[in-house]
Amino acid sequence: MSASIVELMDQLPQKNLTTMLLNGLDFVVPGQWQNTVGFDNMVKVVTRETDPAILQAVRDRVIVLYSDKSQGYQRAMWIYQTVDQADKALAAAALANKVGDKIPLVGGLMQKVTPNTDKAQAIDLSLKLVAEITCFCQINGIPGDSLGDFMKAIADYSGEEIMRIAALICVDGLIPLGPDFLEKINQTLKNLSAGDLNGNAAFKRMGEFLPGGNTAGKLAFINQSFGSMQGWMGNFVRDRGLTPEKIMNQIQGFVDVSNNKLDYVAAFLDLSTNYYEHTGTQTVARRLITRAYGEI
Repeated sequence: MSASIVELMDQLPQKNLTTMLLNGLDFVVPGQWQNTVGFDNMVKVVTRETDPAILQAVRDRVIVLYSDKSQGYQRAMWIYQTVDQADKALAAAALANKVGDKIPLVGGLMQKVTPNTDKAQAIDLSLKLVAEITCFCQINGIPGDSLGDFMKAIADYSGEEIMRIAALICVDGLIPLGPDFLEKINQTLKNLSAGDLNGNAAFKRMGEFLPGGNTAGKLAFINQSFGSMQGWMGNFVRDRGLTPEKIMNQIQGFVDVSNNKLDYVAAFLDLSTNYYEHTGTQTVARRLITRAYGEI
């Protein structure tokens, strides 16, 4: 990987469509996520240190740890980036100069946005979920299929991590698939073939990093992962009273579209935001800084 975690943190935007989306979803996990950008800022947030010598020592140790390919940090970062890199260039370029205004999802823009089928949407959410589990394992240096460890850890998710899962449930679940999204995904996965998975663009990119051996084994792991998380996600939605309408009310500050076009909203957000990569960069940086600070 060419860019270091220092560079990746320094390149994070202070304000764009992704940060507007995440701020709009703050009501789901109030106060959990702050958009910390810039590596040095993250070091200060994590360590609460001001001594330049300590800050420099942490920075140097982080660079060493991230550069060590026997550690999982680079792999985790690559997965967070890859799972977000659907075909976004067109919409992102068209929208780049509109940040701060309401973006009308009508006319020419609507023609550029093609909603996913329910099957594609189910695979998309499931792959993001498995990416989260895989990255957790990579960052913590444990086997990639350690679902039990992940399920214990998610109970304590906070900050960027819980924000990422909240966005996954809202943007990739409730908005495109409706209130019964978990059941729809469950049914889709049960009927999914290895061929369906092989045909998915995101799986083609990140499949080699997923546990399970061959495609059939990876599909089994995806099913197992979703099965493990289904109850947790259901409770998350129920405890917060989340509905597609409630989410849309919060994000209509920057997307102007009627509620009967939610599949287009989901496609638009997929194309124009990279919340997994953005919060994933912050997660990897935070974990590295915490470890480096403990080691110096």
